[in-house]
Amino acid sequence: MKIYSADTWTEDELLAQINDAGRRGLVIPPADTRKSLLETFGEVLDFPEHYGVNLDALNDSLHDFADAITDGGRQPVTILWQVPAPLRADRSFGIFCEVLQDAENYAGGDLLVVAVCL
Repeated sequence: MKIYSADTWTEDELLAQINDAGRRGLVIPPADTRKSLLETFGEVLDFPEHYGVNLDALNDSLHDFADAITDGGRQPVTILWQVPAPLRADRSFGIFCEVLQDAENYAGGDLLVVAVCL
């Protein structure tokens, strides 16, 4: 997982780099709370209706998402996660990073995450 400041590149510049690399870019918009972030991941990544909106469910659903990319021969994905300051100050930020890094490792390059600190 890479972490950048929003001052480094704009969202459009990052999406252009992702596209140029032959990857599909998905943007996770800012969410200030753990619950709203979990819900946002579910919406953007189109998790199933039974998605439990908790960190364990996020982990499981990210693995399923990665399997769908790898097994389905789909275009690799890069997730642009827009991280607002209030969430970075919350202790759950580190846990989210661990879950996302685990999903990256599991996917073997088919799933990458870029956190953009706003």
